[in-house]
Amino acid sequence: MCQSCDQYDLNYAAGAGVSRRHVLDRLAMGGLAALLAGLPKTTRAAESDDDTLRIGYLPITDATPLLVAHAKGYFEEEGLKVAKPELIRGWAPLIEGFTAGRFNLVHLLKPTALWLRYGSHVPVKVVAWAHTNGSALVVQGDGGVQSFTDLAGKQLAVPFWYSMHNIVLQYALRKSGLTPVIKPQSAVLGPKEVNLQILQPPDMPPALAAKKIDGYIVAEPFDALGELNAGGRVLRFTGDIWKNHPCCVVAMLQPLIEKRPEWAQKTVNAIVRAEIYASQNKEEVAQLLSRDGAGYLPPPAKVVRRAVTAYAQEPAYKEVIRHRDWGNGRIDFQPWPYPSATRLIVQQLKEAKIEGERAFLDKLDPDFVAKDLVDYALVKKALERYPDWKRDRSVSSGDPFSRQEVLAL
Repeated sequence: MCQSCDQYDLNYAAGAGVSRRHVLDRLAMGGLAALLAGLPKTTRAAESDDDTLRIGYLPITDATPLLVAHAKGYFEEEGLKVAKPELIRGWAPLIEGFTAGRFNLVHLLKPTALWLRYGSHVPVKVVAWAHTNGSALVVQGDGGVQSFTDLAGKQLAVPFWYSMHNIVLQYALRKSGLTPVIKPQSAVLGPKEVNLQILQPPDMPPALAAKKIDGYIVAEPFDALGELNAGGRVLRFTGDIWKNHPCCVVAMLQPLIEKRPEWAQKTVNAIVRAEIYASQNKEEVAQLLSRDGAGYLPPPAKVVRRAVTAYAQEPAYKEVIRHRDWGNGRIDFQPWPYPSATRLIVQQLKEAKIEGERAFLDKLDPDFVAKDLVDYALVKKALERYPDWKRDRSVSSGDPFSRQEVLAL
């Protein structure tokens, strides 16, 4: 067992409970409508008529723009009333709270937003990217895995089927001649099969330390926690496979945007301003987010700092990073939602192994999704107000609103 893992990881793993796992299972199987129908009417209440901004977030660096905007007072400077962001211990309860109206601003995995809108008929809109890159595949340090081909016969965990982690991992496995499968852990695997399972992010480092899994792919700071506290080693960073890929996005419900367009615009203004600040002040932001700072994230500053800043200059990653010429960081902050990335996500989801009802994916047109899922007007107006984002190294040269996607193992 991981003797040195932060206590909050172990508490979370122990406290996940059958009910939350049931929620996660139902969500993963596409049963959101049935799940919400079973909630008490007070929980399923429509959006409150008050203008208070209510943020729900997971304890991961993907939430950085929402948390920095709150910590730096950017929401208030836009004239908004904002409640203290609420930390939620898993994707299932966050999605549940968002769709039921408990939160009116959240960060979601980009493919999850797509699944909610087209697979579960929740009128979610992406209003900005929350960040780029920011995830890694972590394996047991003494497990003998040196490349993707060594993952044959292994057990790997992903945080959600509709996640960038699942997309990037399965792309890399296919390119390495391996076959992703979803089987019971006790099942006998073929010589080229890799078994995938769902684990909530804080469950992953303890599971790796206990050797219940051979590796996991997830957002920070759980990769850094795996390295520092669970005997893990980074095999590859996702941003070194898909250059500056989106991961989490900032999401609102479409009826709220239509009802309060000025409120929505002010919210996105603050988010974009926070992303610019985070991009230019990573060390400070890591300290701010950690439990040694404002306490938005449970890990200490040492862990969050590694999760945010340790990359190309780190000696341990000399052989890990294959595409140093890409010039990206371990995590970067790029608010503009490139349509080309949305189209590629749809295409990759169509190829991915996903448990549950997925017939809706076969009907999705990538060009339609790129136009329909994202509200470009709010973020574009915010970017015009705060143009410093164009100087970020993660922004493609030339036209800052379009790019060629680069996906290479």
